[in-house]
Amino acid sequence: MGEWIIGAFINLFGSIAINFGTNLLKLGHTERERHSTLDIDGTSSKSHLKPIIYFQTWRVGLVFFFLGNCLNFISFGYAAQSLLAALGSVQFVSNIAFAYFVLNKMVTVKVLVATAFIVLGNVFLVAFGNHQSPVYTPEQLAEKYSNMTFLFYCMILVIVVALHHYIYRRGELLIAVSGQDLRPYWQMLLPFSYAVVSGAVGSCSVLFAKSLSNLLRLAMSNGYPLHSWFTYCMLLLFFSTAGFWMTRLNEGLSLFDAILIVPMFQIVWTFFSICTGFVYFQEYQVFDALRTTMFILGMMCVFIGISLLAPDESRGGEVKDNASLVSVVSSSVTSESDSDRLINPVEDAQNKDPRSFVQAMAVKVTEMLTKAKRAYVFFFLGRLLVLYH
Repeated sequence: MGEWIIGAFINLFGSIAINFGTNLLKLGHTERERHSTLDIDGTSSKSHLKPIIYFQTWRVGLVFFFLGNCLNFISFGYAAQSLLAALGSVQFVSNIAFAYFVLNKMVTVKVLVATAFIVLGNVFLVAFGNHQSPVYTPEQLAEKYSNMTFLFYCMILVIVVALHHYIYRRGELLIAVSGQDLRPYWQMLLPFSYAVVSGAVGSCSVLFAKSLSNLLRLAMSNGYPLHSWFTYCMLLLFFSTAGFWMTRLNEGLSLFDAILIVPMFQIVWTFFSICTGFVYFQEYQVFDALRTTMFILGMMCVFIGISLLAPDESRGGEVKDNASLVSVVSSSVTSESDSDRLINPVEDAQNKDPRSFVQAMAVKVTEMLTKAKRAYVFFFLGRLLVLYH
């Protein structure tokens, strides 16, 4: 059995474990809310919430979440980054199964079609993707970071991030100043620009994680020392980019509809993760015309499937029931409160006096920072556990 198959299977089980764990984490929070309501005689107050650690569902979910992250981290040492990044879409399939068997959600024909696209796309990606994953020394990895092609790609990445950040800020300014409804294309452009900035930077964490996994595998097989300036640089860059990704995703869920922003996040993150692996590790060198065509076709199938998983807003009440079908790892953990549409400060200002408006915005910012801090702590605990085991 080739090493890439081992890596693919490890990543597959890791992704399923992460999704299962995060759904259990969400169930734990739901039980906490329900238990609190029963304790205070049916009132809706949340002032007597028990610590989440007391709920067994949450504790079991945390174990699965950490286990899945461990498996995914290990998998990067055995298979190509482009292959493993695309396999992350398996979480959507496992999430649908969980929603059906555990949460008793209805699985519609549209969801089944989306699942078929994702499965078909992953079959193409696994069959025609890069099946090589050589082990590099720290010197070889450092040399690749100074490669002109990679540096040119990084420059393009910076331009893309700056451009979409400018577009998003301009949209925010129009919302705050105009006092009118934006044109229809802004309703898609705003979350898309936000997702591009987040995914482009966040996908770099996959590259740094694979570099760290490579060093760990090298140390285990050849006794290569891990304590070096390169290892510490990779750790710092990994924590920085991964923390940025988690914080932005958590904030995005508070600004936009989860059914809209989650598929965008996943598509952008997957796309840039594959591109980064192609450029840095030069994974494209093994691709001929047939493999390139089939790999692109597989990516398109996965992206179409993820897009189809977004419920139709016109169906009203069913949207909330089916929203869990498009949740991923981070959204399952962090979406503890309502994730409504982008807030319109002007609309609120018209209904409230200035002091009330400022107070409401301060409360909202505090809630966002609290959620981001909680997600950030969970993420770092999981990654630290991986690195020390």
